[in-house]
Amino acid sequence: MRQKTSIEIFTFWEQLRGNADAPLRNLIQPSAVRHILPELFILEAVPHEAPRFRLAGTAICNLMGRELRGESFAALWAGRQPDDPVRIAAGVMAHVVPALINATGYSISGRHMAFEMVLMPLRSAGDVCDRLLGCLTPGAHATWLGSERLEFLALDRSRLLYERPARPVELPPYAEHANLMSPHDGVGLGDLMRRMLNPKAGGRNHEPADPSRHTFGRRL
Repeated sequence: MRQKTSIEIFTFWEQLRGNADAPLRNLIQPSAVRHILPELFILEAVPHEAPRFRLAGTAICNLMGRELRGESFAALWAGRQPDDPVRIAAGVMAHVVPALINATGYSISGRHMAFEMVLMPLRSAGDVCDRLLGCLTPGAHATWLGSERLEFLALDRSRLLYERPARPVELPPYAEHANLMSPHDGVGLGDLMRRMLNPKAGGRNHEPADPSRHTFGRRL
């Protein structure tokens, strides 16, 4: 794991899980990772299908040149290759073990860039792991990224992150453990993320924001 975003979100996930194998999804505080939200995504398990995007950050959608919410995780990958990444993502949730993926993204003109992806399991309840928190980060900055969309990702290698220390949850002194994701105005995690990506979307006096401009929905 080499990219700053990967290390930061994985450390955040580690702190939230404490001594458990995976944290509850309602423990996630978007404000703690607001500066990397554009590079984050959430996958959800779908019975008898590949996991699909529930939420996707603007940077990821810009890379792929389209809104990813509701799309299958398999759609990101080249040719017949989706079987392996899909199996990895499903395995992260089924076995509750995070994974690291190294991939290469290719544009239609043949340009390419190395990417790092971290997949971390989330629990909806104590015995249900049906969500996955992930990040997708390029290995370097390039002017063409975001202006020339990626056609697909190609899997280079992957590994499960079995060996990881359990860390205590570090909460601010004012936070209550049972109320970490209860904002003052009653909105959900998706709304908080959407407001952070576009502050105008959260104001009552503003016109409704165009849904196509935002990548985070109402619920995690």
